Amino acid sequence: MSDTRTREHVAGRSTRQADEREDDTQVTTHNTETRTDGERTESEHEEHAHEAETEAEEHVCPECGGTLITDEARGETVCADCGLVVDEGSIDRGPEWRAFDSAERDRKSRVGAPTTNLMHDKGLSTNIGWQNKDAYGNSLSSRQREQMQRLRTWNERFRTRDSKERNLKQALGEIDRMASALGLPENVRETASVIYRRALSEDLLPGRSIEGVATAALYAAARQAGTPRSLDEIERVSRVDKMELTRTYRYVVRELKLEVEPADPEQYVPRFASELGLSDEAERQARQLLRNAKQAAIHSGKSPVGLAAAAVYAAALLTNEKVTQSQVSEVADVSEVTIRNRYKELLEVDDPGMLA
Repeated sequence: MSDTRTREHVAGRSTRQADEREDDTQVTTHNTETRTDGERTESEHEEHAHEAETEAEEHVCPECGGTLITDEARGETVCADCGLVVDEGSIDRGPEWRAFDSAERDRKSRVGAPTTNLMHDKGLSTNIGWQNKDAYGNSLSSRQREQMQRLRTWNERFRTRDSKERNLKQALGEIDRMASALGLPENVRETASVIYRRALSEDLLPGRSIEGVATAALYAAARQAGTPRSLDEIERVSRVDKMELTRTYRYVVRELKLEVEPADPEQYVPRFASELGLSDEAERQARQLLRNAKQAAIHSGKSPVGLAAAAVYAAALLTNEKVTQSQVSEVADVSEVTIRNRYKELLEVDDPGMLA
């Protein structure tokens, strides 16, 4: 029994010694790892500092320390102070061809057109050209023309997958047609397309016509872009009447929470002056008359188109340019009575004793 206790005591002491040795080993390993991490951190700081010094050296001249500039025409990097050529034979990442107009650039380019909101599929689908010619410019035979016509028909059918896409395709075509008739720029058409897409995605179309919402989107986009058109001008190119247009416009603006500021009469002045052939001096005078009217607060509650037309007519009188009220009325699409009433108010604000 005594021998057994002695062996157990010896075994326990050996186990404790082994545990102590393991603890010492772990402490030593931890200290080694800590020192390694510290050394690694110092090494990384040294590498970053070296890279920063290298980048700084690359941006300065090795001779005089001046600023380096890149001459893309020659493919060289030279010093702006001493003229030393530091690098030559740079890679030109542009195209290898040259073009002198947009048609030549489109013909030589080997990439597709950018995506656009003016098309229902954003321009990502394939269109089959209307020219009945092959790749060499030779005319197709009658059998090949019939085959190409069938392909065009099926291509048009497959481009719209459901009723929403057909709706969008019709509306965007309507927006493009009206914008072309009104002479509106590309950015207005893009904005109108985005507004119509939002109205379609938020289910604002049930109970309203596609043409009405498309016209309202174009009217709102024109006002947001600072190139407004009057309701009468919009109505002339639209397929909806003025009452439906105004009702749909208010509904779309309210539901989509569009930020549309009140139309500024000054935004109509350049177009009216251009169509009447007036000088820059007359246009500046018209703008000044409208600014004076704003300061006197007589523009409140009055049509911005009528005020702009009256300001253009009054400016033509002040600059001794021959323009009749009927000509201004035809360009601005307002009555001559409105022009007479408004231009008298503008002149009274500009010079109270002028009409006395």
